[in-house]
Amino acid sequence: MTAILIALNQIEPLRRAVAALEKSTERERLEILVVDLGSQDGCAQIDAEFPAVVMLRLPHNFGATKAMNISARTAKADLLFYLSPDVEVGPDTVAKLAEKLEADTDAVSRIYKLPTAATIGSGLEAVQIDLAQDVVNVEYPGRDAVLVRKQFVKGMNYFDERFGQFWADADLAAQIRRGLKKIRLYPSIAAVRSGDTSLSHEKGLLAADWAGGAASFIGKYYGFFGGLGLRVGATFKALARLDLKQFMALASGAKVDGSQDA
Repeated sequence: MTAILIALNQIEPLRRAVAALEKSTERERLEILVVDLGSQDGCAQIDAEFPAVVMLRLPHNFGATKAMNISARTAKADLLFYLSPDVEVGPDTVAKLAEKLEADTDAVSRIYKLPTAATIGSGLEAVQIDLAQDVVNVEYPGRDAVLVRKQFVKGMNYFDERFGQFWADADLAAQIRRGLKKIRLYPSIAAVRSGDTSLSHEKGLLAADWAGGAASFIGKYYGFFGGLGLRVGATFKALARLDLKQFMALASGAKVDGSQDA
C-alpha cells in the first residue's frame, strides 16, 4: 500500500501524521509518499526527520487534483491510501483497511451525501454514522482517509483536472457509484482527525475554485446547463458583493493550478 499525504504549510500535523504511519504494523510493506505544494514552513523537508518517506516537492500549489494524479502515477503499490495531514491512524489501521479492501471486491474504502444540482448551492450535507455497525455504505467520504485501488483510478483516466483544489474527491465518489462499486466505512478501524489546517474556500481564488469546481461537477453528472447556471449564479453573486477578485476568477475560469503563483 502507498499512503499519500498532500501538504501545504501543515508541518506540525504532517509530522504527527507521518509519525503515526511509521508505527504501522507491517511498516516494511507500506510506502509513505508526501507531496509538498510549495510549502514555506518545512513540509518539504519532512524526509530529513523521516528518511524512509518518499518526497515529491512541487514548486507551487498546483492544486489537490494535480497532486493526487502525480502521486497516483508515482506510487509503487496497487492500493492508494489518501490521507489528510490532519489525520493520525492507529498502528493497525493500514493493515486492516488493506485486508478489508482485498476481501471485498465491491468496496472502495467527515461523510457526506453526494451533491446534486438542487442541493449543491447549500453546501455539503453531512451524514451521521452509526459507529456501532461493523460496516456502513456511504456516498461521499471526502479525502481525509480513503483507500482506493490504483487500477480504479487508472480506469477512470485519473482525476479530472478541470478541478483544482476542490471536488476531485466528489468526482471519485461519483465515478465509483457510476461503476456500480461501493464505498464502505469501517467504524472500528481507527483514524483520528486532530484539527483542520486544510485550505478554506471562503475567499478569493479559493472561493472561485470551489464554485467553479462545483459547476464542473454538476455539469459533468447532471448536464451542461445545470453547471453553466451554477457558474453564472456564483459569478453574479460575487459581483453583487463587490468581490472583484472572485468575480474575475469565476468569469475567467481560474482555479488553483499553479498559475496563481506565477
